[in-house]
Amino acid sequence: MSSHPTISLKVNGRTVTREVAPDRLLVQFLREELALTGTHIGCDTSQCGACTVHLNGHAVKSCNILAVQVAGAEVTTIEGLAPAGGELHPMQAAFKECHGLQCGFCTPGMVMSAVDLVQHHRCSSETEIREGLEGNLCRCTGYHNIVRAVQAGAQAMAK
Repeated sequence: MSSHPTISLKVNGRTVTREVAPDRLLVQFLREELALTGTHIGCDTSQCGACTVHLNGHAVKSCNILAVQVAGAEVTTIEGLAPAGGELHPMQAAFKECHGLQCGFCTPGMVMSAVDLVQHHRCSSETEIREGLEGNLCRCTGYHNIVRAVQAGAQAMAK
């Protein structure tokens, strides 16, 4: 018999109930238990933002939250951001159209942070966006196209 606690939470709109080790990180739970591999593990120190998801509607870095801490919560990953039917979320579409990615490793976390930035902080100027995305690192770009993508995504989300 396992001594691990059982947690229930909503992930991408679906209720999930699992036993989880007390030291299991949310990012590990999402990737290894639920096969939601769009949430990336980049640094394991909450510095790069590749693991960003939405927890109860706000962007968080899932590498520094234990899975047991999110019992009863709602988590949205990059896989759950787009509406059903195969359409991209407006921010995802903007990243695609504005070439706001290169290798793509940082992109899921960048998109999740950008959506939070637009929804909760109403950032739209280049300076505000650059400051708002400070916790997300991209090793490939100069951020110019990422900023343009966030601005375009914000306009599309406002419609």
